[in-house]
Amino acid sequence: MFDKLRNWRVRRIVARRPIAEAHWRHALRHCAPARRLGATDQAALRVLATLFLQRKALEPVQGLQLDDADRVLLATHACVPILKLGLDWYDGWHSVIVYPAAFIPRREHLDEAGVLHQGDSVLSGEAWERGPVILSWTDILEDRKAPGHNVVIHEMAHKLDMQNGEANGFPPLHRRMDRRVWSQVFSSAWNRLRDERRNGAELPIDPYALENPAEFFAVCSEQFFEAPANLREHLPDVYRQLEQFYRQHPL
Repeated sequence: MFDKLRNWRVRRIVARRPIAEAHWRHALRHCAPARRLGATDQAALRVLATLFLQRKALEPVQGLQLDDADRVLLATHACVPILKLGLDWYDGWHSVIVYPAAFIPRREHLDEAGVLHQGDSVLSGEAWERGPVILSWTDILEDRKAPGHNVVIHEMAHKLDMQNGEANGFPPLHRRMDRRVWSQVFSSAWNRLRDERRNGAELPIDPYALENPAEFFAVCSEQFFEAPANLREHLPDVYRQLEQFYRQHPL
């Protein structure tokens, strides 16, 4: 009964707030992972994007204006990782804050000597546990020119990682996935790339992945959807684990 009621609500939302065909075509042109999907999966993604726009508040700031096509594009990027998981995986938070360009979060911390410091890191995206996702619109648009990069997918991967607590590169795994295998695969890959970087080798993925295990998972997720052939070639075991987690086969 619950599933029937839920499906009825979904159909009603999709019928009342459909994504215009022109906006959907625009999203497909500018979101490569969505464009590569088959017709059935694209239709499912369109429904998810519709529901995402209904459930999440997209909040442009600092004078940024987002039209309907922009909002559909952002929602399409955001829903690619959960195509086979469902929107419930994004439960627990409600808003996406969009800056015109890279931003500096207002953050303070005390060092061991008791000196107060203000954060000065320039960011293109950020995800808060139980809080909003924050994105740079310029970086969203620029990612189309940078193979393997997708700031929206990156931050949404952090949100999936946070479904079982603080982001640590270990999201909630499905019932038939082996936690020991996941840990061994990601740890081995991370350590190998760290060694390669120390030896001056050029890495096959963004070196930012080596900041910590959470960033490694997020960067590998970007690669999985944006440059799957590269990830499968250089980190095949990681690729296979992400296939199981996202329940998708981008190649």
